[in-house]
Amino acid sequence: MEFLSACEEMAKAVKDAVSDLEGTPAAGDTLRIGADLTPTKRIDQVAEDCVVEYLLSHPLCSLLVSEELGKREFDGEQGTIFLDPIDGTFNAVAGIPFYALSIAYAVDGEVQQAFVRNLASNETFTAVKGKFSKCNNQPIRVSAISHLDEAAMSVYGRKFDPTRVMQLGMKIRRWRLLGASALELCYVGAGRIDGFIDIRGTLRVTDAAAGMLVCTEAGGRVTDLEGSTIRFPNEVTIGRCLAATNGVLHHKVIEYLR
Repeated sequence: MEFLSACEEMAKAVKDAVSDLEGTPAAGDTLRIGADLTPTKRIDQVAEDCVVEYLLSHPLCSLLVSEELGKREFDGEQGTIFLDPIDGTFNAVAGIPFYALSIAYAVDGEVQQAFVRNLASNETFTAVKGKFSKCNNQPIRVSAISHLDEAAMSVYGRKFDPTRVMQLGMKIRRWRLLGASALELCYVGAGRIDGFIDIRGTLRVTDAAAGMLVCTEAGGRVTDLEGSTIRFPNEVTIGRCLAATNGVLHHKVIEYLR
C-alpha cells in the first residue's frame, strides 16, 4: 500500500482509539517507563498499539522505531518507520488542541516521506522528498521574513534555563512555546512561525524526522546549533539539539546561538 494512504488509515485508527481519552485524567496515567526513558502515558500506549497492530497486517517496513517500544522488526519491505504516537502528550492529556501523530518513512537512513496529523483538528501535513510539502493536500511554503525583529519563533531552553537563547529571544518579535515539536516544525514549513529552536538536547529521531522533511521540502533549513547537517541515530534514548528556520534567517539565528 502507498505509504501516505496507509498513514491516513493509521491516523483514523489512532483517533478513534484515543478520542475518549483526550483531555481526561486517565489519558495521563503512567503505565511504565518507555524505551525513550520517559514515562509512557496511557494515551501514548493506546496510540502506539494501534499503529503496531496495523503494521502487523500491513507490512510497510522492516523496522519500526517508536518512542514507547523502541525497535521492532517486521516482515515488510525494506525501510524504517519512525513513529511518535502522540507528539505533545502533555497537551493531549490537558485538552490543549495541539498534539499529533508523527510518522516518517526512511530508506538507508534518509527520510523519504512524512505524515504529521494534528489529532485535535485533523489538520494534516505531508511531504515526499524532492517532490512536495503540503497541508491538507495544498502546497505550503516557509515565510519570507528576513529580520529577526519581525520573526516569531518557538524557542526551547534546557531545563527552563534560557541562558543560551536569551539574546536571540530578546531580538525576535514573538516567542512561542507550543509543546509539540513535530507540529512546530510543520508550522515553520507552513510559514506560520519563522523558526523552531530547541537546545535541550532531548529531541529524538521520532520527534523530529517527519516534521523536518515537511519543513525542508517547504523551503526551510534544519541543522544542528552550529549550522551543520543534523543526523539522528536510530535510537530513542539519544537526543539532539536543533535549529529550523525559513532559511533566510538561519545564519542570523546560528550566530546568536554561538
